[in-house]
Amino acid sequence: MSPHTVANYCRDLKKLLTAAGEMPLADLQVYHVRRFVAQLHGQGLAGRSLARLLSAWRGFFRWLGERGMLKANPCDGIRPPKSPRLLPKALSVDETARLLEPVEDDDPVQSTRDLAMFELFYSSGLRLAELVALDCDVLDSVMNDGEIRVLGKRSKLRLVPVGSKAREALAAWAALRPELARPDEKALFVGARGARISPRMVESRLARRAIQLGLPTHVHPHMLRHSFASHVLQSSGDLRAVQEMLGHASIASTQVYTHLDFQHLAKVYDAAHPRAKAK
Repeated sequence: MSPHTVANYCRDLKKLLTAAGEMPLADLQVYHVRRFVAQLHGQGLAGRSLARLLSAWRGFFRWLGERGMLKANPCDGIRPPKSPRLLPKALSVDETARLLEPVEDDDPVQSTRDLAMFELFYSSGLRLAELVALDCDVLDSVMNDGEIRVLGKRSKLRLVPVGSKAREALAAWAALRPELARPDEKALFVGARGARISPRMVESRLARRAIQLGLPTHVHPHMLRHSFASHVLQSSGDLRAVQEMLGHASIASTQVYTHLDFQHLAKVYDAAHPRAKAK
């Protein structure tokens, strides 16, 4: 498991221990767990968070049962409360183009790096963790073949295309990278101290850029991934291809972008059809 997954499981199991108090875990019954879930929901924990929590608890009790430490799983049959499914927020094509315009900056090296990162985000639909984990050895395949090999969730490798604008931005950054990076640093993108850039710094630089360019919404890295998926689907209609490029294990995870696509069609319809709106 990735460190993030392990940390999430650890937090979830701590919540279980806190809720159980002095009661031994082996004595917990279904009604105890139902009460724990209701209490956490009452404290403001959303349905999706509770679903992940129950999944972690269920897996833990299953693990105990396999080792003869438990007779029955007290989480079996318990479902989390339903919560509305929020559609991911994506930028429009025009907003994305504005975000990726060159900007004047006090530090042209970092500005060049930023543009390369954000062009690559949008060009290839990368996750934040995937982008910061890239090393310089990916540049050959990017420049020569227009593709990049990415290590995604569950250590799953996938090959994704890199567009011409992103390749141009990466070439500009590769020329300036030695001015910022430590001599022995392998990371493709580095921070002000010359070491691998942190996810928080990427988030901060993107939000700062959006404000500089006057975008009307807070922009975060995953929004560029959503924008990539939405725009490719709008243009191609190929859901399976978008699934492969995003690295989704299930097509159900990708289908949310069909709703975004319909929203786009509805806006076009409302704006263009003579009888779409009451005047």
